[in-house]
Amino acid sequence: MCGRYVSTRSPEDLVQMFRVTEWRPEEALAPNWNVAPTDDVWAVLERTPRDERESASVRRELRPLRWGLVPSWAKDPKIGSRLINARVETVHDKPAFRRAFVKRRCLLPADGFYEWEQTKGKNKGEDKGKDKGKDKTKGTGKARKQPYFIHSADEPVMALAGLYEYWRDPAVKRDDDPAAWLLTCTILTTEATDAAGRVHPRMPLALTLDHYGAWLDPHRQDPDELRALLTQPANGHLQARPVSAAVNDVRNNGPQLLDEVSV
Repeated sequence: MCGRYVSTRSPEDLVQMFRVTEWRPEEALAPNWNVAPTDDVWAVLERTPRDERESASVRRELRPLRWGLVPSWAKDPKIGSRLINARVETVHDKPAFRRAFVKRRCLLPADGFYEWEQTKGKNKGEDKGKDKGKDKTKGTGKARKQPYFIHSADEPVMALAGLYEYWRDPAVKRDDDPAAWLLTCTILTTEATDAAGRVHPRMPLALTLDHYGAWLDPHRQDPDELRALLTQPANGHLQARPVSAAVNDVRNNGPQLLDEVSV
């Protein structure tokens, strides 16, 4: 699975990298070195505005979405915290994802992502000399989880395949009220390869540049054709380095989370 990632590129950079034609500067997100479920995240998507005909040309947008997909039929948006990932093997069949898979796909730009490896003893990078940071399992051989930052060795940004969905809040009376709509997303995951596979069996699926257009195109709705775009993870060689257990706490943020530690 993918439970945390890093997204620090400015919207101006992302607009250029992904050839975005529309974005709102007032919606800018701050750099985030510890993106967690239910955070707002950058997403690149293509859509035809609701007030225009279906035959109108689509627009490629950069928008902030909440991470954790809430299906349109959900009665409670809290379900989104359990739907942060969708498996590529079953995404076209699952009720929570199959409609979005056909009609609402996106790319989620990431500097890289975190995964945790089962280890024994104390996690490197934990505070020492403080009660809060003491490892009560030290010397017991109890398994701990060592976090790793995994990123592309070849590309500055990974384009993670994702889905997005609209959820209508029934408590808001008017459709044109911005508060009436919640936009959420999920990240597709696949079997881990390269360095990621040595840390965890699953990883987010990044798309190759030549597949961006087909994946984002809302007029492409054949499930078999769409699944064919997900057969080969992008970004070539992946690198993984152990980082501080400080990343375990979502309240911690900053570039220091990417510093390598010894294990």
